[in-house]
Amino acid sequence: MRTTQAVFNPGSSILVDLSNELASVSARVLTSLVQVRRDDGGAAGTVWHPDGLILTNAHVVAGRHWPRGRRPAGSGDLRVVLPSGDELAARVLAVDDKNDLAALRVEAAGLPTVALADSRRLQPGDIVIALGFPWGVTGGATTGIVIGTGAALPELASSGREWIAASLHLRPGHSGG
Repeated sequence: MRTTQAVFNPGSSILVDLSNELASVSARVLTSLVQVRRDDGGAAGTVWHPDGLILTNAHVVAGRHWPRGRRPAGSGDLRVVLPSGDELAARVLAVDDKNDLAALRVEAAGLPTVALADSRRLQPGDIVIALGFPWGVTGGATTGIVIGTGAALPELASSGREWIAASLHLRPGHSGG
């Protein structure tokens, strides 16, 4: 009887290299990731401009978009914790509920911004990473594989929007990351 050699060697240098590269990417991205805190929980946000422009999800700041000086009593404050640990008051600049996006502003300068890539280049099989603050864990990361991309993914309602479907296991606190 002939034995076959395993196709996948768990001790191979490829896995070590991949692990090191994922850790390196996570460390770089975490420099531009902030924690968005509300009285009832927290999520993540990404620094888009060094002078305090932060993007997050609209559902993260739901109920926090009030005209200047007209915040309802008891509504709580919106705060942002920078990677340095500094905590700053945040103001909601704009909310797009349809696309689940919100822009925040903090009084800061020289913040490190996220490096952007072209999501249109993603294809099934690509590895993706989600970074955030799942259950309050600082810099929590999870990985997955791109399942598909485009506007015609079978499980999504036709909206005319482009989607990225991935096998990521997201938890409360990943939103906005």
